[in-house]
Amino acid sequence: MKLNSLKKMLLTSTLVLGMGMGAATAETLKFAFQGTLKSLDPYSLNETFTLGTLGNVYEGLTRRDGDLNIEPALATSWEVLEPTRWRFHLRQGVKFHQGGDFNADDVIFSAERVRAEGSDLTTRIPADAKFVKVDDYTVDVVLTSPNPILHYEWETWVMLDKEWTEANDSVAVTSASDDSASAISLETNGTGPFMISSHDTGVSTTFVPNADWWDSASHNLTSAVFTTIGSDATRVAALLSGELDMVYPVPVQDLKRVSDNATTTALTGPELRTIFLGMDQMRDELLYSNIKGKNPFKDVRVRKAFYQAIDIEAIKLKIMRNLSTPSAIMISPFLFSKSGDFQRFPYDIEASKSLLAEAGYPEGFEVGMDCPNDRYVNDEAICQAVTGMLAKVGIKVNLNAQPKSKYFAKVLASNGYDTSFYLLGWTPGSLDSWNVLTNLHGCRDETGAGGPFNLGGYCNPEVDALSAKILTENDPAVRDDLIAQAFKMTTDEVSHIPLHQQGLAWGVSNDVELKQRADNVFSLRYVTKN
Repeated sequence: MKLNSLKKMLLTSTLVLGMGMGAATAETLKFAFQGTLKSLDPYSLNETFTLGTLGNVYEGLTRRDGDLNIEPALATSWEVLEPTRWRFHLRQGVKFHQGGDFNADDVIFSAERVRAEGSDLTTRIPADAKFVKVDDYTVDVVLTSPNPILHYEWETWVMLDKEWTEANDSVAVTSASDDSASAISLETNGTGPFMISSHDTGVSTTFVPNADWWDSASHNLTSAVFTTIGSDATRVAALLSGELDMVYPVPVQDLKRVSDNATTTALTGPELRTIFLGMDQMRDELLYSNIKGKNPFKDVRVRKAFYQAIDIEAIKLKIMRNLSTPSAIMISPFLFSKSGDFQRFPYDIEASKSLLAEAGYPEGFEVGMDCPNDRYVNDEAICQAVTGMLAKVGIKVNLNAQPKSKYFAKVLASNGYDTSFYLLGWTPGSLDSWNVLTNLHGCRDETGAGGPFNLGGYCNPEVDALSAKILTENDPAVRDDLIAQAFKMTTDEVSHIPLHQQGLAWGVSNDVELKQRADNVFSLRYVTKN
């Protein structure tokens, strides 16, 4: 079914909904985020906003509720038949938005596609896992080793209609960094509670309810309109004036204005995302530096010097307005029981200078830094602060702050990770340390095999060996000890520079009720508008 047919179908669905509910009950939610929704291909970008937004349209075998508990979705149940064989029982009678039936063939097709070239979500499924069709509504997953967290990230591994995807020449994954378009990058065909009726790439997207959704709708929306508003001031002003019903994030300096306004409320809380700095430790010469013939970041003393030059308390107080929690490791303390055993390296300008001198850079050096300016809370301001702090120890940082679409296209470039020093944020989709150790610390080659989001190329085979044990260990106490050993190594070697867990900051109209998930996913199925 082509785009025009889809629009006609969605228009009919919207009219039926409006007639059935009555004009007086028609409720449109208008919301805005600072970044863009580019490709609609759900495997194109492993980024919370994109995955969360498309999660209103597509569904996985499992999903997470408002408190992040795993619950059945397109699989009604699952069981571990033996340590290396899981069986998933699929929900029967589910229809894709464009009419196709959901069945085991779609699961097997989706498993192949999500691990194919161009996918940004290859780590959702072990590369050597085999999906076996038992019958039309039963699928076995055969593993080469036990995996107690196999399904932890499957909310964001969503199911595609095999026949529709093939018929629309969309089997190849369209990368979010690729300007070329395919049917699946411009229109959707999921099973979820909402359908997309219109999409202006990078500008706005309109959602309408799926009247044939298999589950009971808890929302009362007849439509939802998303708009990209990069300007903090414009986004907040639109909320305060009533033009928008919900915006995120709200700059920390504007939270009081939103709270004090008679018609709006500021929702804040801890987020599971860790904001950190990374350094290219793989290349023999940095792409962006005045040091030629060698790479300063290969020396742990240089990495530690950068770490100790950063005044994290000043960032917390002046930039984040206390809406952040400084972090010593690369995962939220809510997600790892032994996180309290770790401490940050102290802020110490003189120690930083001494380390640089010991490493052979008494006068410092010059380096380029990549930073998004519309992805995380005060991301560009954090990078500017880091630039000023490093200047005090002789490091001249040439800051390149860009919108997230350009930022990710650059640092995740298909021809190699195009960065020397960068800021990034990470929420483990599985809410588990293995995700962090594999994606951010795993040894990788130039193509990204190994640790796909390890942009700096940090590599310690001992950490990889521990990660492999962590993945297969069923005893929680033993597993946590192994995780602690791995984080001890990565911390001592300054694999990255953890900064903080940023706080959630949403602005909501008082006539809207919703759930604020700690992973910063905004789910329309929980929204009611009075």
